[in-house]
Amino acid sequence: MKFSVGDKILIKRTGEEGKVAGFIGKDMLEVEVNGTQFPVYIDEVDHPYLKWFTDKNYNQQKPTKLVEQLPVEQPRNRVQKLPRGIHLSFFPIYITDVFDDVVQSLKIYIINELPVAIRFHYDVRVPHESHFRHEGTLHAFGNLYLHSLDYEIMGAQPRFHWELEDVAHPDFKVESGILKIKSAKLFEHINELMVKNEPSFSYKLVDDFVEKPKPEKKETFIPAPLQPQVIVLGSKKTTLQDLPKYELDLHIEQLTPNAKNMSSAEMLDLQLRTLDKYLHLAIIHYIERMIVIHGIGKGALKDSVHKMLNEMQEVKHFRNEWMGKYGYGATEVIFKR
Repeated sequence: MKFSVGDKILIKRTGEEGKVAGFIGKDMLEVEVNGTQFPVYIDEVDHPYLKWFTDKNYNQQKPTKLVEQLPVEQPRNRVQKLPRGIHLSFFPIYITDVFDDVVQSLKIYIINELPVAIRFHYDVRVPHESHFRHEGTLHAFGNLYLHSLDYEIMGAQPRFHWELEDVAHPDFKVESGILKIKSAKLFEHINELMVKNEPSFSYKLVDDFVEKPKPEKKETFIPAPLQPQVIVLGSKKTTLQDLPKYELDLHIEQLTPNAKNMSSAEMLDLQLRTLDKYLHLAIIHYIERMIVIHGIGKGALKDSVHKMLNEMQEVKHFRNEWMGKYGYGATEVIFKR
């Protein structure tokens, strides 16, 4: 049996495998088994190939052992978020006084807890000018830090103007309004946060967006509610659909194209509701004065206008004097500042 240096060999007596390291004469080999070299007779060794072929266990592939296998993380059941509307949140920032904590400022966030992205416009006015303004887009169930407001400025009762729009649904109504927090209400909230050890208080702006009303095919006079008001924390939401007017013409043909289908009482009701609406718009937008055109006629509309002005605390005074453009057919209204 021929062997060469480096050939694989099998020790017949022990079944150990090794390799040929050299030759010692014609009848002996020097073999290496497990790092040890020693002489053997040629007839005591054999080629291992027959053993490999007949050994069933040898041909079976041994499983590969991984050095380290990280445990597979079990999928978690994610809690589905529920829509909770859109909020304006106030986070008081405290400083330590001699004996107690004092509110230095408030951080203001807009929080979107709806499953839709929104576009927002935000404007803080103190009291007749814009103090901070920002607009942008906020993703679903997201929140955004807007700015900080000193506590002293909060005492001046700033007005938070806001407008919200559903980005994905242009057929939904744009919601808007004004938030005003009275000093007593703000103080009440601060004390409640300290007692309950809570970080913030919030005011919900909207619950959800709704579709725009579809235009009616038949022209029918339906008087709409015309009594917007400044939003105070805890009161109902109101929306502003028009801008204030410095000159308001109450002639019925200026208010509706359906005047011929209306009775005198319906006309007067529409005129007074329109007046009430724009008086409130002038007040919340800090308009100093406004001209109300009522005409002369029999005086019924003028008397009703003056009666409404007398009952409004926000009106400083009004006068129905000769004015070149209107004659005696208009009343000038001066608001309190």
